[in-house]
Amino acid sequence: MPTAFVLVNTEIGSEADVLKELKKVKGVDEAFVVYGVYDIIARIKADTMDKLKEIVTWRIRRLDKVRSTLTMIVMEEPK
Repeated sequence: MPTAFVLVNTEIGSEADVLKELKKVKGVDEAFVVYGVYDIIARIKADTMDKLKEIVTWRIRRLDKVRSTLTMIVMEEPK
């Protein structure tokens, strides 16, 4: 199952609102507000790479108050 971690930058002060909306997105396995360069980290799972791309491009990046994202696709799940 394709998996990715998405790091999200939000508008200042909107982390909780974006997190709430992000958790409603189908395919978001879990998400957390974090300290550091990014505001939120989310783990995304999908049936195919195309669906994974669709979730990030059309659902997460288009959430209100999301300024930028960095997507890291997992190469291989541990056995």
